[in-house]
Amino acid sequence: MIAARPAVRALAASKIRELFNSGIGRSDILPFWVGEPDEPTPEFIRKAGMDSIAAGETFYTHNLGIPEIRAALAAYVSGLHRGFQSRDVVATSAGVNALMLATQLLVDPGERVVEVVPLWPNLQEIPRILGARVETVALEFSPSGWVLDMEKLLKTLKPGTRALYINSPNNPTGWTITRADQEAILGHCRRHGIWIFADDAYERLYYEGNGVAPSFLDICAPEDRIIGTNTFSKTWLMPGWRLGWLVVPSELTEDLGKLIEYNTSCAPVFVQRAGVAALKQGEPVIARTVARLRKARDFLVRELNAIDGVSAASPSGTMYVFFKVEGVDDSFEFCKRLVRDAGLGLAPGSAFGSHGEGFLRWCFAASDERLAEGVQRLRNLLVRNPVVTP
Repeated sequence: MIAARPAVRALAASKIRELFNSGIGRSDILPFWVGEPDEPTPEFIRKAGMDSIAAGETFYTHNLGIPEIRAALAAYVSGLHRGFQSRDVVATSAGVNALMLATQLLVDPGERVVEVVPLWPNLQEIPRILGARVETVALEFSPSGWVLDMEKLLKTLKPGTRALYINSPNNPTGWTITRADQEAILGHCRRHGIWIFADDAYERLYYEGNGVAPSFLDICAPEDRIIGTNTFSKTWLMPGWRLGWLVVPSELTEDLGKLIEYNTSCAPVFVQRAGVAALKQGEPVIARTVARLRKARDFLVRELNAIDGVSAASPSGTMYVFFKVEGVDDSFEFCKRLVRDAGLGLAPGSAFGSHGEGFLRWCFAASDERLAEGVQRLRNLLVRNPVVTP
């Protein structure tokens, strides 16, 4: 028998991808299922990449990133959080690659890790691919927002746990961890030698305070077991560029460089040049994007809650509303029905784990007009053919 490793065979296929594929070739579908901006990368960022290609920068470079991007990343991260040096940051081939590298670096097969869910499916499967044992602690839903049961989380983070994975602001719920909870978690993990993998992909798509979500990088010391991962995809409208970064204790960079060599060798130089331009000139892009997304969020939450049987909490971050439709107990089948009968593409909550079942994720990186049309299609379907509650 020819077969992949058992851990790979056990992986669940992406339900979002299956729905996406079912809509290929249909021009009548309004797609809100994929988590990406609806606008192209700003011209000045594209130009930096094209200028690099024109200059012939198409060769291999340092595993950890060109000096310019590491310096720019250190300055950017230091401006948001505490001070970091170039030696503390590493450029990677996408944010998901950063998460995989961090896990390869520190988690052995059979070790126990904990994740706060519902959660982006890629992040749930990365430790499983590498043979780790994954336990979860679920956020709790209420119309006023999602809540983390801190007592339950700390009890789950038992001695012997290798790592805690936290994505905040969270995909799909929009939940954002508080500073007080971060401090409690950090203190607990210090006592038990537990690593914290902080997925900060949406830290700048945050609608409260100063517009930067609370981060473990704000409160950690150089000796703490904390790794920060991030991506250029969301903040600077660069999903297709596949560029991310890691913030790590500097003692790990040499071994990390070896892992990058055997994974991807390096991120392309021209992509890194585009990243440098984003870091140095991109604050107006972020301000405009956040203002636009805040307006879209408020519009969508209001319109969804006006539909009988729909309950939507306003997310404090990300570009998603994770909402509940009364009577839906199989979100994947319901989303297939939305595609088939309404031409509406949403992501099923079950794609984000069993604790997401019964919910739907709507990416609101779109115009009010497109969002309004999508809401109307959902409303029309529920009126024509209501969900039957058991």
